[in-house]
Amino acid sequence: MSAPIFSNHGCRLNAYETEAMKELAEQAGLKDAVIVNTCAVTAEAVRKARQDIRKLRKANPDARLIVTGCAAQTEPETFTKMAEVDAVIGNTEKMVGATWQGLAADFIGETEALQVDDIMSVTETAGHLIDGFGTRSRAYVQVQNGCDHRCTFCIIPYGRGNSRSVPAGVVVDQIKRLVDKGFNEVVLTGVDLTSWGADLPATPKLGDLVMRILRLVPDLPRLRISSIDSIEVDENLMQAIATEPRLMPHLHLSLQHGDDMILKRMKRRHLRDDAIRFAQEARKLRPDMTFGADIIAGFPTETDAMFENSLKLVTDCDLTWLHVFPYSAREGTPAARMPAVNGTLIKERAAQLRAAGDAQVARHLAAQQGRAHQVLMESPTMGRTEQFTETHFATPQTEGAIISATITGQNAGHLLAV
Repeated sequence: MSAPIFSNHGCRLNAYETEAMKELAEQAGLKDAVIVNTCAVTAEAVRKARQDIRKLRKANPDARLIVTGCAAQTEPETFTKMAEVDAVIGNTEKMVGATWQGLAADFIGETEALQVDDIMSVTETAGHLIDGFGTRSRAYVQVQNGCDHRCTFCIIPYGRGNSRSVPAGVVVDQIKRLVDKGFNEVVLTGVDLTSWGADLPATPKLGDLVMRILRLVPDLPRLRISSIDSIEVDENLMQAIATEPRLMPHLHLSLQHGDDMILKRMKRRHLRDDAIRFAQEARKLRPDMTFGADIIAGFPTETDAMFENSLKLVTDCDLTWLHVFPYSAREGTPAARMPAVNGTLIKERAAQLRAAGDAQVARHLAAQQGRAHQVLMESPTMGRTEQFTETHFATPQTEGAIISATITGQNAGHLLAV
């Protein structure tokens, strides 16, 4: 009997939960199974999941194949109809030990082949925490799940449910354990990170959590925040940006677009000027701050002028690391019913955004020449600066260590250092 095979799709949070499922499956004694943790962010993500399922079934004809994740939650019938699939379990069920015990004990007998409940009824985060997920140098800590907002293009709330937060004390205790294990950097993750705390007593803000972590875990060298919604950034988070050198100067912003009319049609909570104002203020408080951003190309009704506003936002906010998403309609979302942009035009606009992003990366890399950085080593010859810039060394360094380095040049999109 062989150990389960796991295939992960999608975001960092999904990867975190895959690690949790590995532990749960091992504890349950599940054998000879393939588990596919799907993503639902785009129609293309669902297509890739189906393709992966077929490939894994062909490679493992005698294994039991289980599908879970956001796509399994939002469209379970898509996967129950696939001949290759033996069971479909939802995002809540996948984090519960009893689910895996049932799968291990009696795969399709007493255990239902379809276990997907109403995600909107979930009011707590999963209690299963992973100590040490990530590289040997960096660990990821899930502090929030779900989303209360309903952007018109997004299916994720229907896969993740409403927003719910991990209490600060639980987060701090976990980070203390990670530091004791030797991790030099912790990344806070969630679906809608800046909504953290809204469902907790006294409704604390993300900035409160950040300040508490830095105060109560003084031995943590580096704290990093994953994707945030800039319009929800609170005063304490801005204070941390200004005064806490252990909070890394790199923020990934959920911007999505640079035109006010499109932002309104997306049902976003910010306008173009809000994004620019935040970027300017954050960089004023922390001059070495760099930004990543999610931007959608070809959202329904997007005209040439609207797209130009989005393209110009890259330089107006001085964004460095772009995640460009060509718009694809998700059935069940309001945007799917809006007038679509021509598919060829969407691809052309996405290419223009990526080219603008490449130019920003080149500009950032050139500006680092001769500068000193503290680089967290992810492998003997590769690490990342405080701004998350990939940096290569000619001579091996200690994996997991933070190295003082001087930038000597650049090559193929990364820095060179000694």
